[in-house]
Formats: sequence, C-alpha cells, structure tokens
Amino acid sequence: MLSKKMEAALNEQVNKEIYSAYLYLSMSAHSTHIGLKGFANWFMVQYQEEMVHAMKFYTYINDQGGQVRLMAIDAPAIVWESPLDMFEKTLQHEQFVTKRINNLVDLAIKEKDHATNIALQWFITEQIEEESNDNDIIAKLKLVGNKGDALLMLDRELAARVFIPPATSQAA
Repeated sequence: MLSKKMEAALNEQVNKEIYSAYLYLSMSAHSTHIGLKGFANWFMVQYQEEMVHAMKFYTYINDQGGQVRLMAIDAPAIVWESPLDMFEKTLQHEQFVTKRINNLVDLAIKEKDHATNIALQWFITEQIEEESNDNDIIAKLKLVGNKGDALLMLDRELAARVFIPPATSQAA
C-alpha cells in the first residue's frame, strides 16, 4: 500500500512522463517539418517509450491500491534551432527525469516502501540508457556540424530505430 506522499509523487511522475512523450512528439513533428524524417522517427519511438513509462507508473499506482490523478500537461516547445539543439534539450530533459526518479527512490527509502523502491530500479536502468543514447547522438551531431550530406547519413541511421515494447511481466 502506498503512503499518500508516495502516491502523490508517483502521480506527479505520471504527469512528467506524459509531458516527456508530448515533448518528443513535438520534436518529431518539428523534424518532419524540416525534412528530417529519420530524426522524426527517432523522436516518435522516444514518444512511444515515454508513454510506456507513464503507463508503468499508472499501472503500479493502481496495483498498489492508489488512485491515479491525472493533471494538466504543459505545452512543449514547437521549434528548435537545429538537430543538435533538439538533442541537447533532450539530454537536459532526460537528466531532469533522472533526478526525479532518484528523488522517488529516496522517498521510497524514507517511507520504507520496499516494493516501490524495487519497481523504481527498472527506471534507474532505463535512464542510464536514455542519457547514453542522447550523448552518442550529440557526439555525432557535433562531428557532423553543418555538413548536409553527413546530416542526411545520420538521418538515415536514426530512421532505422524501431519501438520495442518492454516485456509485460515486469513490475511497474
């Protein structure tokens, strides 16, 4: 059973995960608009992953006897200066999410909520992967610079990303 404090924090995280999805959907739309459909695909896959994260929290709250409380979602930006700017903003956002997940773990420990602490470990591992992927793409974008042909090659690489839903047997 969730404490009221833990339930409220998890509900806030549902909101943040849906905002993350919304942000990446906006980045996908912008990428399509500027003719980088591979980037658009990458961000669309990211959108799908974030919705899975939101639903993992949603399901966990329900499974623990809590009540899901949906909140308003802030509007994301709709235009970025460059693909590099998008990925730098993506990394900053994922670092923000990592901090939030770490704070949830701290709260679970403080509340002696071992089940939630265990469930959150999946998200800690996921955030390591998220930040690593962003750093890899940022490094490539810095190498590419303003070279159009190289940017198109990277666009083609990002077009190959495919959404793979996580196994449904995992908690949270």
